[in-house]
Amino acid sequence: MGLWDVLLGRTKPVPPDLDQLFALPAAAITLQAAVNFTPTGTGSVCFAAIEGGAFARVQQEVRALLAADSARGGAPVEFSRDTYGYSWLLSRRPPDDLPALVGDLHAVNTSLKDSGFGSHLLCSLVAFQDAELRPLALVYLYKRGTFYPFAPLPGDKRDNPLELQVKAVLKGDLRIEEDLSRWFPLRGAPGL
Repeated sequence: MGLWDVLLGRTKPVPPDLDQLFALPAAAITLQAAVNFTPTGTGSVCFAAIEGGAFARVQQEVRALLAADSARGGAPVEFSRDTYGYSWLLSRRPPDDLPALVGDLHAVNTSLKDSGFGSHLLCSLVAFQDAELRPLALVYLYKRGTFYPFAPLPGDKRDNPLELQVKAVLKGDLRIEEDLSRWFPLRGAPGL
C-alpha cells in the first residue's frame, strides 16, 4: 500500500485463506449441539462469470477432478448461472460426510485460484437444516476471509434472530464477519 492509499482510506483486500473452509466440520458439531442444525450434504461455490476457453478448461478440470472421486457415488457436480450473471458450482455428498464436501469446495476454489481466477471468487456456502427443515447456510466471503450465517425465510425475509444466535455460537469456531451489512442474502443459491 502506498501513501496515497493510506491518505485516501483505501485498504488492501484480504487474500482468500481457503484453508478456513476446513474449520467447517468442527463448527458443524458446535452448531448441532447448540441449535440442532445438521449438514444437508450440499455446498456451492460462487464466482464472477468468466467467458473464454481458459475458463472452460478449468470447468472441465474441476468436473473431472470431482467426478474421479469414487466415494462420490456418481453424484455429479452441477454448474449454473443465477439471475445476476454469477456462476455457481454445486456439490452433493452424503449429509454425514461434511469433510468430503468441504474437500470438494476447497478443490474447486484452489483450482480456480491456481488458474488465475482467484479474483473472481465471491463466496462458498454449506447448507444446514434443523428437524423442522428450516434452511441455514454458513457462507465464506473470500475477499473478507470471514464467515456469516444466512437463514432465509419465505418471501424476502430472513431469520435475523437465528443468524445472530448462530454468530454467537460459532464465534469460537469460525472467523465471523462482524460487519452485518456484509451478510448478503443468497436467495435461490444452489444447494440452499
